[in-house]
Amino acid sequence: MATPDFIRTLRASAGRQLLWLPGVTAIVFDDEGRVLLGRRTDTRKWSVVGGIPEPGEQPADCAVREVFEETAVRCLPERVVLVQALQPVTYDNGDVCQYMDITFRCRAVGGEARVNDDESLEVGWFEVDALPELNEFALHRIKQAMTEEPAWFAPATAG
Repeated sequence: MATPDFIRTLRASAGRQLLWLPGVTAIVFDDEGRVLLGRRTDTRKWSVVGGIPEPGEQPADCAVREVFEETAVRCLPERVVLVQALQPVTYDNGDVCQYMDITFRCRAVGGEARVNDDESLEVGWFEVDALPELNEFALHRIKQAMTEEPAWFAPATAG
């Protein structure tokens, strides 16, 4: 996964310490109700599409950009389905990040699903009742995107 230039600049002064970063996930459905997935080059596992917004980039614009960059599919964000602070991640090089994920349900509006950058080994459309093996992160987001419920978030704790 390519590290954005602004994060490299931050790392030059912050070192490996925890960076709190925005993250965006796009759950993209086509007109047949299938969901778009990519098999990642770093883990070799199937997952939903996502990425980090550039400074000043709106989250919905980031979702559209990431989907196109990774899959060549054009999409339109329809609604926010989930907002969640994730657990910190320590990468192989020792960098520590924690993400605030905003997940959008999106509708495909054009393009042909294909590998469009070096972050994916494969991309494809999957029936929701015939998904490849996915982690809980992806499954929870797909499930939420399929409902018409309000956006999911962790309940607030009394302070």
